[in-house]
Amino acid sequence: MLKVMWECYMMQPSTVIKVYNEDNTSRAVEVPSDITARDICQLFVLKNHCIDDHSWTLFEHISHLGIERTIEDHESVMEVLSGWAIDTECRLYFRKNFAKYEFFRKPLAFFPDHMVSISSETNGAVDHSLLIQTFLNSSTCPEIHGHLHAKEQSRKSWKKFYFVLRRSGLYFSNKGTSKEPRHLQFIADFSDSDVYTVLSAKKLHGAPTDCGFCVKSTKCSSARDLKLLCADDEQTRTCWITAMRLLKYGMELYQNFIQPHQKQKASPMRSISENSLVAMDFSGQKSRVIENPSEALSVAVEEGLSWRRKSCHRLSSHGSPSTSQSSVSSIALHLAQSWFHGKLSRDEAQRLITQQGLIDGVFLLRDSQSNPKTFVLSLCHMQRIKHFQILPVDDEGELFHSLDDGHTRFSDLIQLVEFYQLNRGVLPCKLKHHCARITL
Repeated sequence: MLKVMWECYMMQPSTVIKVYNEDNTSRAVEVPSDITARDICQLFVLKNHCIDDHSWTLFEHISHLGIERTIEDHESVMEVLSGWAIDTECRLYFRKNFAKYEFFRKPLAFFPDHMVSISSETNGAVDHSLLIQTFLNSSTCPEIHGHLHAKEQSRKSWKKFYFVLRRSGLYFSNKGTSKEPRHLQFIADFSDSDVYTVLSAKKLHGAPTDCGFCVKSTKCSSARDLKLLCADDEQTRTCWITAMRLLKYGMELYQNFIQPHQKQKASPMRSISENSLVAMDFSGQKSRVIENPSEALSVAVEEGLSWRRKSCHRLSSHGSPSTSQSSVSSIALHLAQSWFHGKLSRDEAQRLITQQGLIDGVFLLRDSQSNPKTFVLSLCHMQRIKHFQILPVDDEGELFHSLDDGHTRFSDLIQLVEFYQLNRGVLPCKLKHHCARITL
């Protein structure tokens, strides 16, 4: 279906665009003039044989301003390109963004109680189960409020103000935390503006933290025209940016969120024969159907581990006599996994996870820089990235890997990852989404 749709698209007037990935390799493609960001993502998913888990995203990256944003799935890519100045370096990036629609699933994680109210309510409280509806319903008026640092126009200094975000726009109070109309000064609305993440805010703009963001008019092309803001922490920045996206696009974002799921229901990917498969137990004298989902899952995991042990044995039998099974498994198996990133630094790991979405369970594995013989699990939890050392455990000459000082041992990293995808163990949350790099 996607291929047929694409061929129909190409019958329309077209232009050539260049799209980049994380390692800055690029690919030029010819696209129709009415193509959307979702269409671009589906095209690259098809061309690169990626799994379409609906997290693939197109980003607008404006290098000379040091800012970038998610291009919403429904947005016209040509309209975005038309706003770029000829003499500036701007790019389109194709990569994952697991947090793109996560606020529809877990609004509590994105909107802390102390930052949200409904202005029409006397007590200022809001039911979080109805919070998203207040953003989508134009007749209600959600309000985000709190302190932010703002960069003073034409100066290098930053000042802290109390800000209020309403449907009519973004305001700051010139008298403490007062919300009286006479004390609120208008900053920007979003009819012709977008919200961007500021990259390296401390280095480029002298911001108090690196949690910078800005409001940019579509006609703005210089840094002095940006409305530069800075939050004290990542959760606060995420709340403001998410609210601005919802106020600008409303129901369009919700339609973007539910559209892929509607397509899945209408045309299931699995065939009839696949749907008719059941888990079976052949260990006894008589075979039986495994009806308990937990038992079926544990059997599937055990079969996978059994297959891997056999694979490791075959690998070791073809190697040198001194090559042990565990060392072969460590060297030969995890290197091919998309969650393993080799000699990636701590800062690069944090940057990659941040780019692909600060939601619980986003992770990657990498070589340890401090100890060449060990590995590190980098994991996001509560919008913070934590790093866990994976230590080798020697048991009578056999090497294992462990995250908890040897209490839970794994013969290879694949076994470790699969275990913590199913069990939280010593980690703050289960492993859910792995950061993957692709080649365009």
